[in-house]
Amino acid sequence: MKRFFCLAITTVSLLCATAQNPAPTPPMGWNSYNCFGSAVHEDEVKANADYMATYLKPYGWQYVVVDFLWSYDNPPGSHIGNPFQKRLQDGSYIPWLTMDGYGRLTPQPTKFPTAFGGKGFKPLADYVHGLGLKFGIHVMRGIPRQAVWAKTPVLGAPGITADMIADTNSKCEWMNHMYGLDMRKPGAQEYLNSLLTLYASWGVDFIKVDDLSRPYSTAEVEGYRKAIDQCGRTVVLSVSPGATPLTDSTHVAAHANMWRMADDFWDNWKEIISMMTYARQWQGVGGPGHWPDCDMIQLGKLSKRGPVGEERYSRFTEDEAYTHITFWCIYRSPLMLGGNLPENRPFELSLFTNDEVLAVDQEGADPRLLYDRDGMVVWYSHVQGSKDLYVALFNLNDVPANVTVSLKDLGFKGGVAIRDLWRKEDIGVFRSSYNRLINPHGAGLFRFSTR
Repeated sequence: MKRFFCLAITTVSLLCATAQNPAPTPPMGWNSYNCFGSAVHEDEVKANADYMATYLKPYGWQYVVVDFLWSYDNPPGSHIGNPFQKRLQDGSYIPWLTMDGYGRLTPQPTKFPTAFGGKGFKPLADYVHGLGLKFGIHVMRGIPRQAVWAKTPVLGAPGITADMIADTNSKCEWMNHMYGLDMRKPGAQEYLNSLLTLYASWGVDFIKVDDLSRPYSTAEVEGYRKAIDQCGRTVVLSVSPGATPLTDSTHVAAHANMWRMADDFWDNWKEIISMMTYARQWQGVGGPGHWPDCDMIQLGKLSKRGPVGEERYSRFTEDEAYTHITFWCIYRSPLMLGGNLPENRPFELSLFTNDEVLAVDQEGADPRLLYDRDGMVVWYSHVQGSKDLYVALFNLNDVPANVTVSLKDLGFKGGVAIRDLWRKEDIGVFRSSYNRLINPHGAGLFRFSTR
């Protein structure tokens, strides 16, 4: 009764993506932030892309995303997380970020040598595309303060300069490189349009826009959506960081393809429990083209060059790692790997290449909490095109526990065949309930099929 979903996942992801719906299923890929912070280099991005193409692409993984401060010239060995700019006597800024004549940040050639000569990220994107993958970048919302100081012209808005469209009262609390945009001002939308037109010319398929959620910036979210729609390229819009307010759920679902529900997630058991709480609040919102995001997967080699803690393999135990992947999949969160892929061990690779588990993320529907009591938690989702259900059992306690699920509570009548998706084995037919002894902080993931 084995089921092989990897080819279906890849086919659906590639064929269904359109300008109107670039994320019909939760995006799957890799992001540089958790292992390299602000200091990822081009050769490291290529090494991760090579690994993905060789080992992960057949299972639906496809996005390679350069996160955070690619326009900043990190000194050799730099572990700086959020380098603040300072002002000189004439009002200019140091460090000066790499920027074109229209106030648009460009890749720093010392980190991305193929960007030299104004080529931007196009050579790197071409390399990623040549592997059959897709390319993405992280940006901070708004416009660089140094562009405002320099009064750079806005492309597509004659007579308008950066200082005329900036909202100098709108500032990021944790990094001072940018001002927000006053989207009411003539030229503000044209500036965003020029950004996305530039990114489209580079071959960008995914853009993660940071600092849009504290407070939630309705006008700027709409501005990025409009800019993407006019750029002539299919681009996934990811909104970060959390926590996006629940009161804005309808708006963010209408304009973004994925959005963070919480602040940065790291390899700490308590943060998995917290993420489950956030997800419970957002259940019922996700669907084709718009996905609540549990944040990146904290497995493998982390923090090689910052940003949090020492260089290490994930602090999650094996049981916690299973819980991590199981919950992200049953909830249908985007799956963005955060570790340095070439340093994966066989265990990490096995977690990322179980086609039956990944199908829960890519092919499930309407994930819901069944119950949460005494540290035992059950979630389920529907198997599209059938009466089957995916069911996830979690033991959040510090001791082993039997987690039980009533088949009647799930809507079944008669016999139910149960398959263990992690073990890829059929367990048997059950008629009233099913229970499994789950390790502390562990999980099980199953497919329940009517008989």
